[in-house]
Amino acid sequence: MSKSSSHHGEAQPLSAQGGPPLRGRVRVPGDKSISHRAMIFGLLAVGETTVEGLLEGEDVLRTAEACRALGATMERTGEGAWRIQGVGVGGLREPAGVLDFGNAGTGSRLMMGVVGGHGITATFDGDASLRKRPMRRILDPLTRMGAQVLSEAEGGRCPITLKGAIDPVPIEYRTPVASAQIKSAVLLAGLNAPGRTTVIETEASRDHTEKMLAYFGARVTVTPEGEHGRRIVLEGRPELKPAHVVVPADPSSAAFPIVAALVTPGSDIVVEGVMMNPLRTGLLTSLREMGADIEEIGRRVEGGEEVADLRVRHSALRGVDVPAGRAPSMIDEYPVLAVAASFASGETRMRGLHELRVKESDRLQAVADGLAANGVEHRIEGDDLIVQGGAGVVRGGGTVKTHLDHRIAMSFLVMGLASQRPVTVDDKTMIATSFPAFEGLMTGLGAVFKAA
Repeated sequence: MSKSSSHHGEAQPLSAQGGPPLRGRVRVPGDKSISHRAMIFGLLAVGETTVEGLLEGEDVLRTAEACRALGATMERTGEGAWRIQGVGVGGLREPAGVLDFGNAGTGSRLMMGVVGGHGITATFDGDASLRKRPMRRILDPLTRMGAQVLSEAEGGRCPITLKGAIDPVPIEYRTPVASAQIKSAVLLAGLNAPGRTTVIETEASRDHTEKMLAYFGARVTVTPEGEHGRRIVLEGRPELKPAHVVVPADPSSAAFPIVAALVTPGSDIVVEGVMMNPLRTGLLTSLREMGADIEEIGRRVEGGEEVADLRVRHSALRGVDVPAGRAPSMIDEYPVLAVAASFASGETRMRGLHELRVKESDRLQAVADGLAANGVEHRIEGDDLIVQGGAGVVRGGGTVKTHLDHRIAMSFLVMGLASQRPVTVDDKTMIATSFPAFEGLMTGLGAVFKAA
């Protein structure tokens, strides 16, 4: 068993094993993407923004700390409830120390956009995992807008010292890949630029930033571009108005109890208030194609986003071909989809997973290694992952190296709940970055976990 140190200290292995059917109602944590943005827009609005349902995982709290360092007053008023006194676009103060984002790729990249459009200098850093993640795709458009990279680690990695543009230049930027983080960084820098900042996407990525810009009073227009793309135009230097943000439940976190219920015989659960933004529901589409019994109840709007309660029952899944074009709408859910595919009948091919190689870990290889450790037939062809399902039977019994990746840890714990033998992950500590209540929530439904 790995005793390697995580960024929390000593590793804590955990095993999941078969138990009773999963039953009950749960609400998973607030959406991580919306939570990061709620903090950042609270900073950039003038006056008091209130947030409820915030994901209080480590990643989001690092973003909150960065907002505080840039001048916002941040006050926690209850569980998931925050009050933010913002300083407005153009009103940021230079931080006194390093902005340490821990494991938060989203928070660090979005905040680079914010700093890049303001005449202040800030140093961005994080844990060992964040230091491996490439930032050049964020920095390139920001330097075109007038920001300067004063220092960086090899290959455009953290620690990075960024000097923002005193007078940022509005640009028209075509993103090299479908990435909400690149698009958001450019738009956030463009907030303090005169005139129009335009981002063109060949493939549409998550649109939370555009929706929240409009919700806080910015003038932003979105029009189709080509077959699958979008053109987003932002009018610079708006006065963002404070708002009340209700954070919907995170579809990426909901994925774990959903797949657990689908593969554990006799299960019948309801996951409440899940965000149903079509750019985030690729996993639900894929699971339904596999034959999953997932029923939508009470569709409604919360915090500018559509949500619904999802009733999920154990289902006999079948293998499918998941097209590459679906990747942007489910990029974080492939590890747990690979677990679902392990229990399906026949072969599931997930196409075009290049982006998984530059996540918290080489997530594609980490998934493959975890499947191998638990007796699941699979292969990687180029950027495709092919999983041969066991028609409801997975041997299990393996120990999975998580590489400090929370989604790898949770995905293989889900596998253990329905496999013949327990599945162990070498470290559970980093689960706190996105889903601090994961163990408690799952055991409340009937899941059986044991310290390994």
